[in-house]
Amino acid sequence: MNRSVRIVSIGIAAALFVVEIPSLAGRPAFGPPNLLAQEVGWKAEYDSVCSKTDIAMTLSGEELKELVARCDQLKPKIEAEEESTRKVYLRRLQMCRELYKYVLESRESK
Repeated sequence: MNRSVRIVSIGIAAALFVVEIPSLAGRPAFGPPNLLAQEVGWKAEYDSVCSKTDIAMTLSGEELKELVARCDQLKPKIEAEEESTRKVYLRRLQMCRELYKYVLESRESK
């Protein structure tokens, strides 16, 4: 293989590696057209809610109360998912909620 073909091959491979392709494994071939959109919706909300755990101690009481409420609103959406997804994300959501609640209660007790 000559040098230019190798460079092009590496470039194409790198471009394919960088592009994120959503996995449809385990998805039914037929179903509501917005099924993937619904899942992306709750996952985006989950990511948004649980992304603040590392800065929980710096958040205000109001922000913590809001995050706890958002966790509570998100729970039914995750409960509607298939079993393995439900188990994993409900546990993670519960841990996020418990952390926010703990920080909030520790501030209120002072």
